[in-house]
Amino acid sequence: MSGQGAAPVGGPARERGLHARLLASLGPAITAGEYPPGTVLRTEELAARYEVSRTVAREAVRVLESMHLVESRRRVGVTVLPAEEWNVYDPQVITWRLAGADRGRQLRSLTVLRSAVEPVAARLAAELATPEECAALTEHTLGMVATSRGQQLENYLVHDTAFHRTVLRASRNEMFARLGDVVAAVLAGRTHHEVMFSDPRQEAVTLHVQVAEAVRERDGARAERAMRTITEDAMAELDVLAP
Repeated sequence: MSGQGAAPVGGPARERGLHARLLASLGPAITAGEYPPGTVLRTEELAARYEVSRTVAREAVRVLESMHLVESRRRVGVTVLPAEEWNVYDPQVITWRLAGADRGRQLRSLTVLRSAVEPVAARLAAELATPEECAALTEHTLGMVATSRGQQLENYLVHDTAFHRTVLRASRNEMFARLGDVVAAVLAGRTHHEVMFSDPRQEAVTLHVQVAEAVRERDGARAERAMRTITEDAMAELDVLAP
């Protein structure tokens, strides 16, 4: 016999699955505005609506609180916070926002962030990257070249993401390095929501190769220039694919 809040039959694995399912429904609903700021969500109502235990609902609320999407107060309930309070750098929040109707504006905002950070990171990487990181950049660009034809966007994404993570990490700036997850979420969002051409533009692939070469040759100005063109071209693609 189980009471309120007892774990569902099936044990911890099932409960984790229900927790993930609830977050996958509730998070996008909040970021899409289905629950406007100020909306009060009660744990027992969430449990009933999404057919989960109160324990699962409470755990999901804790995750949403960590993202600053909601605030829990005793005798009030769980209140949806305005977008200004959200942790907009959280990769999960980014993923949820990109799944919504405001995708184009979100992608532009994130691309502007990339244009401010990644060219500088590329210049620093040219000065500070280790031989291993230089080799990794070359390897990733070879992977991008190999998967840039034949509509292999998922495979291309793997190499593209690893390339940009490596550049940010090689900058030796811990703030830039922490943006690796943000850039990864942006690149994945563009691919999964078809804000990409069916094959990457060969000019973009070539620019990534040029960044890798410039980093390897310790040419900071060239690395910065090529990376800036990459981010500018990404914004131009948005004007075509997500006007």
